[in-house]
Amino acid sequence: MGKVSKILVIGSGIAGLSFALRAAKRGQVTIITKKEASESSTNYAQGGIATVWSDEDTFESHIEDTHRAGAGLCHADTVDFVVRDAPARIRELIEWGVEFTRRTGKREFDLHREGGHSARRIFHAKDLTGREVERALLVRARENPRIRIFEDHTAINLITKQKLSSFDHPGVDEVLGAYVLDRITGEIHTFVADVTVLATGGSGKVYLYTSNPDVATGDGVALAYRAGATIANMEFVQFHPTCLYHPLAKSFLISEAVRGEGAVLLNRAGKRFMEGAHPMKELAPRDIVARAIDAEMKRSGEDCVYLDIRSKGPAFIRKHFPNIHETCLSFGIDMTKEPIPVVPAAHYQCGGVRTNLHGETDIQRLFALGECAGTGLHGANRLASNSLIEALVFSHSAVQRASTAYIGKPRPRIDIPKWDPGKAQEPDEGVVVSHNWDEIRRTMWNYVGIVRSNKRLSRALDRIELLKREISEYYWNFKVTGDLLELRNICTVAELIVRCAMQRKESRGLHTTIDYPYLDDEHGRKDTLVRRTRF
Repeated sequence: MGKVSKILVIGSGIAGLSFALRAAKRGQVTIITKKEASESSTNYAQGGIATVWSDEDTFESHIEDTHRAGAGLCHADTVDFVVRDAPARIRELIEWGVEFTRRTGKREFDLHREGGHSARRIFHAKDLTGREVERALLVRARENPRIRIFEDHTAINLITKQKLSSFDHPGVDEVLGAYVLDRITGEIHTFVADVTVLATGGSGKVYLYTSNPDVATGDGVALAYRAGATIANMEFVQFHPTCLYHPLAKSFLISEAVRGEGAVLLNRAGKRFMEGAHPMKELAPRDIVARAIDAEMKRSGEDCVYLDIRSKGPAFIRKHFPNIHETCLSFGIDMTKEPIPVVPAAHYQCGGVRTNLHGETDIQRLFALGECAGTGLHGANRLASNSLIEALVFSHSAVQRASTAYIGKPRPRIDIPKWDPGKAQEPDEGVVVSHNWDEIRRTMWNYVGIVRSNKRLSRALDRIELLKREISEYYWNFKVTGDLLELRNICTVAELIVRCAMQRKESRGLHTTIDYPYLDDEHGRKDTLVRRTRF
């Protein structure tokens, strides 16, 4: 039968860990994670977590800000659900030991304001919020005897009832667990569970330039799509406007909070260019700022623009952004004395595996949480710092649903076979993996980036389909490795992004196309859905 537990969680960021901590009260939880448990997108989140907290703020204001950023595609029930439940989830984090920054000499929390927000409502731990959240949750998870963490383990495929039998009734399939590769030993294990949770984070590594860690290869979306789940709104990829531009800097993000505290964007001539782009200038939603930077770089022919916060003074900068300041210094840039060179980079996946308000997908016993989920909260563009709170709210709701519907409930016994490698050989051409990996990411960056066109999307799809065939042939002929599985997943996710983008005949939120430069509210205010129909 393999390794059996009540709950299988794939991923160890805020979504997976917070779900596991709550679910452990109901039974044994197994967490599998590709590298070290702390290596997640959560760990790299600098900005913070949005929630209404002060008397000067209101739920209605946060709801309105979220809808405004989402450009007409946010699900109203989801937005209301998340915003109103958020304060309780923040209190829970504090109880779990997360140490948010407080105002000097006071007990009140030091709330930031970020782009798109009309009030100060961002909880943060200096400029390393994600790292502090990950630290606190991991400590509790490792202390819990009902939680087992398997590091260096990668999910290959979900095990579904339909694939194991002649059971063929769309809409009533269910997930039984997953086949999982031990990346150290090369062994493939069968993990069986009452409930399987995808909490794998985003897919930034599909693009050449990204703020995401190396683990962000879209695994959850690819796993769910191959299993037959519905995927939503993958065309909406958020490009963070300000990643450090330096030949030796790898994916280092300059937090939204820097602009929130007064930083301005300059071109090489030292002139601001956001004043004519949006009434909120540098505090405009991310898609607008990213497009403005992209346009300025194309207009000037320069490789970057500059973010200037010198007006706040050295003491303020060092106090509020110690990690960003130290990291920039390590690359020879003193942000207290000079502007920071920045460029946009793929940052956040607003779409994902479609779920309801309990994090349930349309396959029974399969949940999706965090960035890999398409809950409807973000619409066509995520409001800054709404992602971590989304993960917390939905993990809480998902545990409640899983406990009442699935965990410990009897079901017919199904024999699950061990992984069959067939006649697969030892891999002998690693260059195939590395070359195709690079080609997919360059294709996506050049043809499916901040601004798109029909011609670019068509070219991208042609190339990705060819690469998909090459990768599939390699997958079936050779034993699987971690690198091959990630390549297979980014190819799947790249195809989904392109296919969703080709369906949307308008420019909305994060999806901008020169062939349809207008907003089409008559036909465009609906989710873009894709589902695998052939198995």
